[in-house]
Amino acid sequence: MKLVRAWLIPFTLVSGGIIIGIVVASNMGWLPTGTAGPEPIPSPIVRPVVTAPQLPMAGGDGKNFVEIAKSVKPAVVNIAASRSGKPGDSPHGSLEDPFFRKFFGDEFFKRDAPQREPKERGQGSGVIVEAGGLIITNNHVVNKADEIRVFLSDKREFKGKLIGTDAKTDIAIVKIEAAGLPTVPWADSDQLEVGEYVLAVGSPFGLTQTVTMGIVSAVGRASMGIAEYEDFIQTDAAINPGNSGGALVNVRGELVGINTAIFSQSGGSMGIGFAVPSNLSRAVMDQLVRTGKVVRGWLGVAIQDLTPELATQFGITDTKGVLVSDVMADSPAKKAGFERADVIVDYDGKPMDSPTHLRNAVAQTPIGKKVSVKLIRDKKPKTIDVTIVEQPKSLGQPGATESRESAVPTGVLSDLEVRELNEDLAARYGLKTTERGVVVVGVKSGSTAEEMGVREGDIILEVNRKAVNSLRSYEQAASGLPKDHAVLLLLKRKGQTIYLTLRP
Repeated sequence: MKLVRAWLIPFTLVSGGIIIGIVVASNMGWLPTGTAGPEPIPSPIVRPVVTAPQLPMAGGDGKNFVEIAKSVKPAVVNIAASRSGKPGDSPHGSLEDPFFRKFFGDEFFKRDAPQREPKERGQGSGVIVEAGGLIITNNHVVNKADEIRVFLSDKREFKGKLIGTDAKTDIAIVKIEAAGLPTVPWADSDQLEVGEYVLAVGSPFGLTQTVTMGIVSAVGRASMGIAEYEDFIQTDAAINPGNSGGALVNVRGELVGINTAIFSQSGGSMGIGFAVPSNLSRAVMDQLVRTGKVVRGWLGVAIQDLTPELATQFGITDTKGVLVSDVMADSPAKKAGFERADVIVDYDGKPMDSPTHLRNAVAQTPIGKKVSVKLIRDKKPKTIDVTIVEQPKSLGQPGATESRESAVPTGVLSDLEVRELNEDLAARYGLKTTERGVVVVGVKSGSTAEEMGVREGDIILEVNRKAVNSLRSYEQAASGLPKDHAVLLLLKRKGQTIYLTLRP
């Protein structure tokens, strides 16, 4: 064992020396060409330093958020509107942003307010959409203003002229006398998708050229109580007081919406902001510039959502579409052949998935245009061509009725108490004595009818698609109904007709 160790040590030293000599000779070029030497020692691996993710790019044109902000900010203006008030009026009343006072406090509003002739003041934003000085903003920013001042990003100040307003969409158009101004190009808001990045640019609290970032949280938001015609883009980009009328742009720097409102319980942004889509804003703007008013199209149908329960009643497997609950007399729909219980699935080449979508599409249709409408009637597809006319100022439909005694239906309708409509019932429920049908005067507590939304004062027009224009016709339609079968009702409530399904 000792001999092995004694021999191993000098052998190792000699071998190591030979290897080192070969490596040195190879590196110094002493070995002849083609002589195989040991593999070179690899260089250390250099790993890249991990950095923060880069800003999303805009796609083909390669703009990032910094470039987008630089291109959009010069076209976003600050708008100050004021009008004379009456003695005793609160200054900064209807023109101010709804949450402006929460951020500045009462002292801000008192310090410059005249004691005898207070002035209402409003702060908001606007977007230059034409180089000649055409600006789009919100109606609530400039409504009834005596004076409008527009401040550009380069600190120039102009007197603004109000071209027109549309309270139903909360859009207004202001003009300043200038040329060669920067603009924001329009985008097709119909192509906007949930999850896209957007920037909100405006002047919150008078702080000009403020940019916030977020994504599109939802599209087609309606029933918010903000405007009559609602088709809002919802975003979590911070839209603060003073952002009203500002720009919502996509990652190509194009205008996809006009910032309008926020949902807030504290007065500040809570990640729920709303903007009027660019397509709707542009359509309103074009009419205001041309005529000073907005004319809307009219089809003449009462519509509602197609729920799964209603779809089952009509033998439809898909809930996409809009249910026609009534067709108005002397309307384009009536003349074209629309019927109650038609399900509209396509209007002018665009699929319809909600009453709001259809209502807005009809309203934006040019007057006199012939539109192709695809629908489902009695489980079969059908196409109807209809010519859209101007929306009338008042809508109504006359009717007639008889006078009979009360009746108590059987089966699934036994939870309802109905009576023939008379003057007393009409006065009690705020109805017209000329209404057709029978009126609901009682709904059993805890019943299916109550859970499904039947209310006192509702007028029953149909039972399982059978017309009801008197108490006798109601009894005939309601008699013999199996207790375990659902019943489809057509009701009229506050002038609107709706379908409801009652399940046992």
